[in-house]
Amino acid sequence: MEDTGSPRLDVLGLIEAWDGNGVVVRHHSPTGAWIFIALHNSHLGPPAGGTRMKVYGSPAEGLEDAQRLAEGMTFKWAGLDLPHGGGKAVLALERPLSEAEQEDLWQAYGELVESLGGAFVTGADLGMSAESMARVARYTRHVLGVDYEAGVSRDPGPYTARGVFVGIEAALAQVYGAPGVAGRRVLVEGLGGVGGPLARALAEDGADLVVTDLDADKARRVASELGVEVVELEGASREVCDVYAPCAVGAILSEDTIPHLGCRIVAGSANNQLRTPEDAARLAERGILYVPDYIINAGGAMAFVLIHNGLDDLGEVMRRVGDIGASVTALLEDAEASDAEPLAMARERVLRRLAATRR
Repeated sequence: MEDTGSPRLDVLGLIEAWDGNGVVVRHHSPTGAWIFIALHNSHLGPPAGGTRMKVYGSPAEGLEDAQRLAEGMTFKWAGLDLPHGGGKAVLALERPLSEAEQEDLWQAYGELVESLGGAFVTGADLGMSAESMARVARYTRHVLGVDYEAGVSRDPGPYTARGVFVGIEAALAQVYGAPGVAGRRVLVEGLGGVGGPLARALAEDGADLVVTDLDADKARRVASELGVEVVELEGASREVCDVYAPCAVGAILSEDTIPHLGCRIVAGSANNQLRTPEDAARLAERGILYVPDYIINAGGAMAFVLIHNGLDDLGEVMRRVGDIGASVTALLEDAEASDAEPLAMARERVLRRLAATRR
């Protein structure tokens, strides 16, 4: 009798329905974890994307996350015109792991990445710190952002934050005619590796800053340090502001939340901010400018690829990341001239870029 509730059948169904290149799967018996490496597209170069580790309700949920994020990376690399395709790895846990178990899993994962011979290049993502990736790099040479001689991994957060900052400036210029953040009310939601440095940069440049985080104590500490306003996470997106910068979880913009947004611009680092593609139109109907996440949050990925490909001058890397501002400006101007949503314009550009590689 067919077991239609089997996680294995769900996994097979996801693979069967996916339009990506393929999925590399390994089960790590000692911990019960599943390793999924989703390879979405290789037209521009070998797939690259972060490694995510978290507890999922089922292996299928972990695979679905990997596939969704891998497709997003295809659009990110093509949008930046960098020589990589979309890929993503998920270490899908059934329970939290001890430190020793994590190390065992990371070894198995690193050896699997190494066995692909460069067909997948990875870096840090949710649940995997820079230190965690440095440990994975003991078993593979295909980790972005690692100084292999020193045995340490660089923090992508400041680079991502820089890209978001200049993207916010570009969006402000589009809406108000001037790029400066001084005096503009900006809400930063999520004060982790990206939101924290972004908040500091905004405060330094005179933004009327509001911060919030799931960890209320952290939010209060950052607010006290910067001398800015703090609000509770629940209902924070209703705050009246010029810019709402979501820098934590995705899928926060939906038919339920969009009617209550108090912002004029959405520009943040969180991946997959829209719950559905139709949410872009809902934002436009409310007159809210949405800067596509995979364009504005690409600074960390961009920096690590540049470093991985031999650019050692970190000042020059940061300068190159700053060019994201010009990319956002061009995208928003083209979208306005075409009377199109920025997300649709970005998607059209990416599809043209990918189509050109098939000729």
